[in-house]
Amino acid sequence: MTPPNTQRLRLRRMRPADIELMADMLGDPEVMRFYPAPKTREQAARWITWNEENYAEHGYGLWIVETIDGEFVGDCGLTWQEVNGELKLEVGYHVVTSRQGRGYATEAAIACRDYARDVVGSPELVAIIHPENEASERVARKLGMRRLEDDHGGTIPVRKVLGMTLEP
Repeated sequence: MTPPNTQRLRLRRMRPADIELMADMLGDPEVMRFYPAPKTREQAARWITWNEENYAEHGYGLWIVETIDGEFVGDCGLTWQEVNGELKLEVGYHVVTSRQGRGYATEAAIACRDYARDVVGSPELVAIIHPENEASERVARKLGMRRLEDDHGGTIPVRKVLGMTLEP
């Protein structure tokens, strides 16, 4: 299952055939500027495999985001992440550079937030954000999230954690 289509977007499962799209996006220094480094093609393949494992185990993961016409936008979805030693359901998103600034991340993330509430039944949702990633923080705030804490356990020394309670 995936979140329902939005006005402009559809989400679908990642598959090995998406390697070119994912390697290009995850290898783009601009898209990955708040990560330790862009990902290699091999790391992008592992990213796809990780999401396939998430689908099998949880029924969700990061999904491919496309326009209704089928043009690649990025990925967005739900994954379990450790925040200061505790597992939390996170909404994550990446948008290819050529499509940034058009509200696609917010639109896809809202669909994922609603899926987490209505289908997964999660009581809360977080977004883990590099302290300098203002665009990502704006998306999280548009979802209704507020600053909860800082995480000190990731590959980045300190990450902002925004979150919200999901009420049915």
